[in-house]
Amino acid sequence: MKKYTYSAKDNDNQGRWCLVDAENAILGRLASTVAARLRGKHNPLFTPHVDTGDWIIVINADKVALTGRKWDQKNYYRHSGYIGGLKTITAKKLMEKRPEDLIRFAVKGMLPKNRLGRKLFKKLKVYSGDHHPHEAQQPEILEI
Repeated sequence: MKKYTYSAKDNDNQGRWCLVDAENAILGRLASTVAARLRGKHNPLFTPHVDTGDWIIVINADKVALTGRKWDQKNYYRHSGYIGGLKTITAKKLMEKRPEDLIRFAVKGMLPKNRLGRKLFKKLKVYSGDHHPHEAQQPEILEI
């Protein structure tokens, strides 16, 4: 009898849609769960180099929580490309301007840094309110 490890193909993924409510959820714990679902680590067919994950919809991103003094001490950086062009914003100000980006940045940091990671990141949809335009996909509710 031949024993081998099954390697998933691109067409093996069913691509279910999951809905996550971020209200009162801790940012890091939420992001690690979402990243694992995007990657497909919950799937028995998980293969590291193939997209076997689900589509994730995160609602209520404006109600996510951070512990300790991270609202004032956690900084997000970007650079314009010019000398002295480093821009800094705290988590509190980012929450006021673009609350969806808090979750996006946290999840993106937990995905692989290659073309597969960029493909997986496109399967994440984040909304600040409790409404989303993906009702036609009939997402199943995922408890975090």
